[in-house]
Amino acid sequence: MADPAGSTASGDPRRLAVLGSPIGHSLSPALHAAAYTALGLPWQYGAADVAEGALGAFLDTLGPDWRGLSLTMPLKHEIIPFLADLDRVASLTRAVNTVLFDEDPADGSPRRLTGFNTDVPGLVRALAEAGTDRAAHVTVVGAGATAASAVATAAELGAESVEIIARTPARAEPLGALARQLGLTVAINGLDALPDPARQTDLVLSTLPGGVSLPGEFALGIRESVLLFDVGYAPWPSALARSWADAGGQSRSGLTMLLHQALVQVRIFVGGDPFEPLTDEDSVLRQMRAALPESAAPVRAVEG
Repeated sequence: MADPAGSTASGDPRRLAVLGSPIGHSLSPALHAAAYTALGLPWQYGAADVAEGALGAFLDTLGPDWRGLSLTMPLKHEIIPFLADLDRVASLTRAVNTVLFDEDPADGSPRRLTGFNTDVPGLVRALAEAGTDRAAHVTVVGAGATAASAVATAAELGAESVEIIARTPARAEPLGALARQLGLTVAINGLDALPDPARQTDLVLSTLPGGVSLPGEFALGIRESVLLFDVGYAPWPSALARSWADAGGQSRSGLTMLLHQALVQVRIFVGGDPFEPLTDEDSVLRQMRAALPESAAPVRAVEG
């Protein structure tokens, strides 16, 4: 449990940061600052550009005033060897986006680091906000760390099957294993399968990095009738979102996922428990939402 005064024994405010590369576009500092202001905690949350292979050296620089970290590309896998424990979702997906630091042990032994995956509850909550809380057949585009969270989300929505579409299908085999572990029927296809008019799906989850374009489009019927949730939000609209708009379909950016996963992170950093609501959590969420830009609204086709 965090010190209710929000400080270490020395009186210094707690420190936190989001790590990744590139990191300059991250909205996490604004979201977390809004949350800690709402909670009356004098905590400092920053951003650090940490490239692949540099995480261990960065961790060695952190003092006892550090409470935790948020992680994005390319560090969600790299952090795992440094952790003493993983929560259930992080253990399943082998993807960690949140690290909680225990207090400094009195005997001088190393601090224990616990890893969490808040992308899954964040995505589930964001989809519910978009009106989707059930989906029997889910299509996941991409094969990275966030795709594992998308597969786990499909299971949370009660899916029977998941199709994974990846530029390199062999890279998606671990995702297929995860899907089967979660009781899902799985198909793995390459990008040439995008236009398949026979695809059966209730939801499309894109986990592609921002700015990535695809060589083809989903069938018109899919784009007209099935929600696209794109975890990206910068740049927006993505190529897929524009494709959906051209068909008159509905798409959502990852801003609401970012918001809700950040709220769960705040629960972890403040109380140590992703399932324990914050004091006056509705007010905290409103203030966090107000810190988001309005640039990732649903996209509509341009007339003419």
